Amino acid sequence: MNVRVKIKSSRSADRNPGRTAAGANRVSKYHTHSIPLDMEDIERDYDKPIVDACIAAKTSLIVRVGMLELGAGTGSFRVRQMMHRIAYPMGIHVRADVNLTDIEASCTDGASRITEVVDLPTTGVNTERIWLLEHFADWLSVNCGQSSTYHAMPAVSKELVENLDDPHVYAAARKAIKDLLAHDAEAAKALKEAAATAVENQDQISQSRIEAARMDTMTAVGLGAVGTHGSHDHGGNETEAPDPDEGCQEQTGKSGSSERDAVTEPGGKAKEAGTEVDGKKRTGTDGAGKNQVPRSAPHSQADNRGVTVRQAHERLNLIERRKPLYSAVFSGFAAAVACSAFVFLLGGGPFDMAGAFVGAGVGQWVRRQMLGRRINQFFATGVSVIIAALACVGTLRLVGFFDPVALKHDTAYIGAILYVIPGFPLVTGGLDIAKLDFPSGVQRITYAFSIILVATLGGWAVARMVMLNPQGFEPMALNAWVLAGLRLVAAFCGVWGFSVLFNSPQRMALVAAIIGALTDTMRLEMQDLLNVPPEMGAFLGAFMAGILATVWRSSVRHGYLPPDLGYPRISLTVPSIVIMVPGLYMYRAMFYLGQFNTLNALDWAFRAFMVIICLPIGLVMARVLTDRSWRYDI
Repeated sequence: MNVRVKIKSSRSADRNPGRTAAGANRVSKYHTHSIPLDMEDIERDYDKPIVDACIAAKTSLIVRVGMLELGAGTGSFRVRQMMHRIAYPMGIHVRADVNLTDIEASCTDGASRITEVVDLPTTGVNTERIWLLEHFADWLSVNCGQSSTYHAMPAVSKELVENLDDPHVYAAARKAIKDLLAHDAEAAKALKEAAATAVENQDQISQSRIEAARMDTMTAVGLGAVGTHGSHDHGGNETEAPDPDEGCQEQTGKSGSSERDAVTEPGGKAKEAGTEVDGKKRTGTDGAGKNQVPRSAPHSQADNRGVTVRQAHERLNLIERRKPLYSAVFSGFAAAVACSAFVFLLGGGPFDMAGAFVGAGVGQWVRRQMLGRRINQFFATGVSVIIAALACVGTLRLVGFFDPVALKHDTAYIGAILYVIPGFPLVTGGLDIAKLDFPSGVQRITYAFSIILVATLGGWAVARMVMLNPQGFEPMALNAWVLAGLRLVAAFCGVWGFSVLFNSPQRMALVAAIIGALTDTMRLEMQDLLNVPPEMGAFLGAFMAGILATVWRSSVRHGYLPPDLGYPRISLTVPSIVIMVPGLYMYRAMFYLGQFNTLNALDWAFRAFMVIICLPIGLVMARVLTDRSWRYDI
């Protein structure tokens, strides 16, 4: 059981056994990863402006944002970066150790220090949350008196974050920004100036500014004074900037009159028994098991110096508790589209695509139902893969009564299980290793290969049960131009389907689909026309996906595209290259291994391995060329 330790509280508990027993009863209601947010030192500052709150209240926001970002599936580098972005305008310096499902963060304001450890019970992917947290970081920064970091136009973040309870928040935000730019020439001019300033600031980051930020670090006392000389990237370029906490490592070990080890639950959620919500007494959790931010005091309207801690947590509540954008049925349809497109790109024909469509759709629907009930991920993956493979085989056998040719398509069921490919942890694991974060990178890659192992074992078990012997897809005799056009359409549909599985909003999914259609078609055409090896094709495809995503985001920053289309690069690049993951290679390796055909198993396993490692290398190369924080070790 994680424990929040405070020396003063522990002494008083020793003198009062009854209080200790009551505390034990309260803690027994929580899971091991869940510690209440409404501790005394945090709760008393809920209605203070963030910059005036105590370090515990500020840390609760920093760590909660980090946990939400980690739970959305992104890598440790981006989680730490987001925590820095949240901490900077508060005058807090943070050092965080981030792994697959846990964060240990130490925060200091120059006078005191606090450490929090949080962990998640599971992991997943939610690109919408990654995007919304970017806007939350900008909204918080602006309300704390600093400039925005990720987006050139803070009004976009303001409209999104402050209207998250609106079911049509995206349409409302687009309309508000459109009206603002149409009727306010000064706002349009300010947008262009902000874009120009962002580019200029990015090019003028110097050592003197870094040293100035470090001097701020040495003198800060937690009242928002840190970083007055620092530099922000206004344009959404995910640079590490001259972070003020770069110079506080030695300071951290010495400062502080009280050092406290604190543990809070993922997302910093609160489960205080007996808190009041909307005037009603409530104990434990709500009906959905969600934690409530304590409402022991009314909102303070007297202080207009920025948002309060309570208001920031309420915005995070809305982000955390947003329901998936798509129902289980639509998610199954997206998986069906993605896998049937995947099969075509692998060389399959109409029968193979039809079998994969049915199998993947049924399998993903089953997986969503099981994960929605918090069934273990590995068990849910294995069961859904077996059901998907059986549904595919059953569909082809049924069609075989009318057309015996369908019975010869023994490889289609492999395409039906490709919706479980863990593209996000595979890619983010490689990116973490590129940033020398080996613990997180190894954990992510191990997790990804564990999911792949479960999936391929499930497919192999079905093949043994129904006596299948997949030998690959039969080539189709198509004109080169027709094939290229069909590949373009199939890649677009496949990437769109995977983006929906990652919970991307439709506009984000369409942008990723355009990037994926161009890059994957280019990869396949180079392999056919220029005899480029599959490994090199994967590298070039991923590299081009990274470049195109950067161009897209840069175009938004410069005002060439609408400001509400500034999506995170990782939400565009990963879905666009997931379709390049060699699922067929990995399955064949497991199939031959199950037959104890070691040589063929190793051959296909090494082919898959080479393609897999080339995908994150391509993205890393694109980031190194376009992103200062990846080009230099700072």
